[in-house]
Amino acid sequence: MTIKVVRGNPTPEELAAALAVVRARAAAAADRPSGAPRPRDSWADPSRIADHRIPRPGPAAWSRTYWPG
Repeated sequence: MTIKVVRGNPTPEELAAALAVVRARAAAAADRPSGAPRPRDSWADPSRIADHRIPRPGPAAWSRTYWPG
């Protein structure tokens, strides 16, 4: 694996941290069978943002379906 710093001048600690992340992701991808689906990230799940209550019908109901409160 070859990594090239294109811009900036990272410290040895910053470079080591970045490489650790890249190697961990590569190892996790190698452990997963080739046909297995990737696990879904919970941050992208709309149900964590929604307030879990049905908004009352009205002109602004569409905005209350996304933003809690």
